[in-house]
Amino acid sequence: MTPVQGRVPTRLAMANGLGSIAYGIKDNGFSTFLLLFYNQVLGMDARLVSLALLIALVFDGLIDPIVGHVSDRTNTRWGRRLPYLYVAPLFLGGFWVLLWSPVGPASFPVLLLSAIAVRAAVAFCEVPSAALVAEITRDYDERTRLTRLRYLNAWGGGLLMLLLAYGVFLPNAMLAREGYHNYGIVGAILMVGTVLLSAWGQHKWVGHRPEVKAPGKAGIGGAFSEIRESLSHPAFVVLMFAIAASITSQGITFSISNYLYLFVWKFPPLALQLYPLLLFGSVIGSFLLVGPLQQRFGKRETAAVAAVIGMICWVTPLTFRHFGLWWPDGSIPSLGGMFVATFFSNMFSVIAGIALSSMVADVVEASEEQTGRRSEGTFAAGAFFAAKCSTGVGIFITGFLLSYAGMPSGATPGAVAPDIIDRLAMTYAACVFVLAILVVLIIRRFPITREGHEARLALLAQAAKADPDAVGHHP
Repeated sequence: MTPVQGRVPTRLAMANGLGSIAYGIKDNGFSTFLLLFYNQVLGMDARLVSLALLIALVFDGLIDPIVGHVSDRTNTRWGRRLPYLYVAPLFLGGFWVLLWSPVGPASFPVLLLSAIAVRAAVAFCEVPSAALVAEITRDYDERTRLTRLRYLNAWGGGLLMLLLAYGVFLPNAMLAREGYHNYGIVGAILMVGTVLLSAWGQHKWVGHRPEVKAPGKAGIGGAFSEIRESLSHPAFVVLMFAIAASITSQGITFSISNYLYLFVWKFPPLALQLYPLLLFGSVIGSFLLVGPLQQRFGKRETAAVAAVIGMICWVTPLTFRHFGLWWPDGSIPSLGGMFVATFFSNMFSVIAGIALSSMVADVVEASEEQTGRRSEGTFAAGAFFAAKCSTGVGIFITGFLLSYAGMPSGATPGAVAPDIIDRLAMTYAACVFVLAILVVLIIRRFPITREGHEARLALLAQAAKADPDAVGHHP
């Protein structure tokens, strides 16, 4: 397709963002309910459930770069990405229903195959959809505008299913199988509908045969050589490590959050119900702020500063609590202060994530300048690979934090020794602090600025005019 010049039409931007709802629904299901469902409802051993989900996660991380590369090399009259967005969600819907309504008794092979099938189908929906950001526009700021819409929709989809689960499907019976069956059906309908609607909404702009490019390297070995060449670009390597540090911190936070809510802050039921709304409000805040911040400071500086501010807002209440400067656990002032801190912490953390994701798109032209290839899908997949691996690392670290703190199994809120709770809270805070500083130190080495990106676009345009058949500009 020909990139949009100037501001991306609102309809196109919203349609692209809509495609990430399926990813948010998948993440919510896998991270919140799947272990509970297969372990407590279907009676599978928790260790086998965890092992199946870990294997599926590894498979998911490995398939993403392949999906990205395949979509980069696809050439149809509907473009490179849309064929996948029209077909993959149909499989995704069916696999999602089967995951929550397994045929016959639940078993390790059934769960493993279902989880791999869902993750593979999501990859064929999300990777091409995310790759369209760099394909739709080459504008430095418009890419962030599209990325923030993707974040808003992904969070919105996940939190919508969370609210429906707690308020409609499982309001009084978290272990009712029928509730999970309905959860799967409604989730499948939303996934299929939003991805297809996203594809249809973008068709006018991106549903065209791509420009003919020089053939890539032949064979499977050639494909993997191109993937390796793209993902080893210095700017992308920096981003990979920055994303890894950021998502590791997020993985620790998500996996330890229930311990913090119940044992540290002592959330009452009402607080647990309000918390998803608070998080979505903070995502809306990030949606509104990231554009002006980036225009003023640039993506690199926005990501670095936002990561630090988010860390400070999150660590401060835990630190004050440690030194006896916070209100009593479970009191209204304590919960109110924690909600305020969480709002700003999550808002700035999401801003950092949006900036990092938008920076991935800017590597496409830097790579094109060197290789002559546009590899939007490969880079989008590489970022997903880093994020998924880091999520697993974060969960793994949480296990060590719980062990180090001496957190007992089957513990009851209010019945655990205060020194154990304090040790858990402060070791977690130390991890968040270290990882935020690591993000800043890494991202400062990212070489692409607004000025450099715009100069590169001009150089590529000049090369294209000089030789319309050229596949890229090689310095």
